[in-house]
Amino acid sequence: MRYILAIDQGTTSTRAILFDASMTPVQIAQREFTQHYPQAGWVEHDPEEIWTTTVEVCRAALAKAGVEADQVAGIGITNQRETTVIWDRDSGTPIHNAIVWQDRRTAPICTALREAGHGEMVHARTGLLLDPYFSGTKVKWLLDTVPGARARADRGELLFGTIDSFLIWRLTGGRIHATDATNAARTLMYDIHRGAWDDEICGLLGVPMAMLPEVRDSAADFGATELDILGAKLPILGVAGDQQAATIGQACFSPGMMKSTYGTGCFALLNTGATPVASTHRMLTTIAYQLEGKPTYALEGSIFIAGAAVQWLRDGLGIIETAAQSGELAAQADPGQSVTLVPAFTGLGAPYWAPECRGAVFGLTRNSGPAEFAKAALDSVAFQTRDLWEAMRADWEDGAQVVLRVDGGMSASDRTMQGLADLLGAPVDRPVMQETTALGAAWLAGMRAGLYPGMQAFAANWALDRRFEPVMAPTDREAAYTRWRRAVRAAMAF
Repeated sequence: MRYILAIDQGTTSTRAILFDASMTPVQIAQREFTQHYPQAGWVEHDPEEIWTTTVEVCRAALAKAGVEADQVAGIGITNQRETTVIWDRDSGTPIHNAIVWQDRRTAPICTALREAGHGEMVHARTGLLLDPYFSGTKVKWLLDTVPGARARADRGELLFGTIDSFLIWRLTGGRIHATDATNAARTLMYDIHRGAWDDEICGLLGVPMAMLPEVRDSAADFGATELDILGAKLPILGVAGDQQAATIGQACFSPGMMKSTYGTGCFALLNTGATPVASTHRMLTTIAYQLEGKPTYALEGSIFIAGAAVQWLRDGLGIIETAAQSGELAAQADPGQSVTLVPAFTGLGAPYWAPECRGAVFGLTRNSGPAEFAKAALDSVAFQTRDLWEAMRADWEDGAQVVLRVDGGMSASDRTMQGLADLLGAPVDRPVMQETTALGAAWLAGMRAGLYPGMQAFAANWALDRRFEPVMAPTDREAAYTRWRRAVRAAMAF
C-alpha cells in the first residue's frame, strides 16, 4: 500500500488527488458541480451532486493512475468549510440543498442574536463572530423553514454535518457520524477552549445536541469506505477544513507562520501555537489542527471575494475569456488612473464583517476600460489581504516576525503575487508544491497510516519556488492603501 487518496471537496468543484509514498501527486481527477442561487445573496449546492462527483473523481483518479484500491493506505478529506447539510439518519437523504458558506440569508438571525446580547459570549467560546458565514445559523434556518424539520430533529431523526461529515457518513455506509476539530470550530456551536459542543449556544439556535457529529483529531480513525464504492475498504485517516489543510500543507507549524490561500475567496491563517489569541481587531480565533488531542490555534481572516472577482470579469462583464488573461489585461492599465473596486458582492468579511455591504467601483473616468477594471479586481485582492495582514500583526505580539506563504489558483500569477508584495510592503513566498490543500489532507492520512514522516521531517520538505520582494515606493503604497480604505468606508456607508 504505497498511495494516499486525497479528496478535495471545494466550493465549485470536487477533486481527487492520488499521492505516492514520496508525497508527490501522481494523478488528479476533477468535476465541477452546479451553483444554485435561489435569491440574491443565497448560495446552495445539491449534496447528492457533491456525493456523485466525489465518487466519480475517486474512481477516475485511481483508474487514470492504473492503481488498484487495495494499494491505497488511506484517504484524507479536505472540504469547503461552514457549508451546511442536514440529512435523514436512516436513509441518508438530505432534507434540503446544502447552504453554502457564502450564503447571507441568515443575517437577520445574526442581528437578532447580537441585539439580544449574545455576541460576546459566542465570540468568547467559539472564537467566531455572529455572521451568516458560519454553520450554526444555517442549521437554525433549515430547522425553522423546512416543513417538519424541527419536529424530526427533536425526535432524533436528523443529523447535521459540514461537507466532511456528510461524505464520511456516505463513504462509511452510515456507520460513522464524525468531524474533526478544525471543521467543528467553524460551526458557531463548538467551544474551542473546552473542545466540546456548547449546549447553551445550541439551545439559543434550537439545535438538538443529538444532531451533532462526534469531534475527533485531524489525524484519526474515521471508519472505512464501503467495499462497493472504490473496490476495497479504505480507511479514512485524515480530515481538515480546506484552509486548515492548506496551513498544514504549507508546513506552517511554528507560531508566527502565516499562509494565505487564494481561491474563490481568500483565507489567511496565522499559527499562534497552543494558546488561543483573542483578537481585538475583528479577526477570528480558530483551530489550525488538532493532533493527539492537543489543538494548535490560529488567527484567521476571511475574504469572501478573491478569485471570484476574476470570475466576475469573465462571466459578469465578459472582458476576458479565461482567468489567466486577467493579469495580461491588468498590465495594460493606464498608470495615471486610480480605479478602485470594493468587491463586496456577498458582503465584506474580515475585518469589516458587513454582510449587507455590496460592491462598488470608485475613480472611474471617461477613459476607464477593461484594463483598468482588471487591475482594480486584482488589486482588490491585495488590498483585502493587507487589511488582514495589518489586523493580525496588531493582534500577534511578534507581528513583525510574520512570514507569509501563499497558495491557491491566483498564486500562480507572478503579476498578482508581485502586486501583493508591493501593497503589503513585505516578501511573499510561493512554494514549489501548489497542491497544498490536498497535500495537507494527504499528509494527515499518510502520517496516521505510517506511510509519511512526522511533522518536522514533513516541514523540512517544504521548498520555495519564488520569493516576491516589494519594489513599489512606500509613498505610492500608502497612497494606494489610503484610497482603498476610503473606498471601503464609502461602500459601507452606501
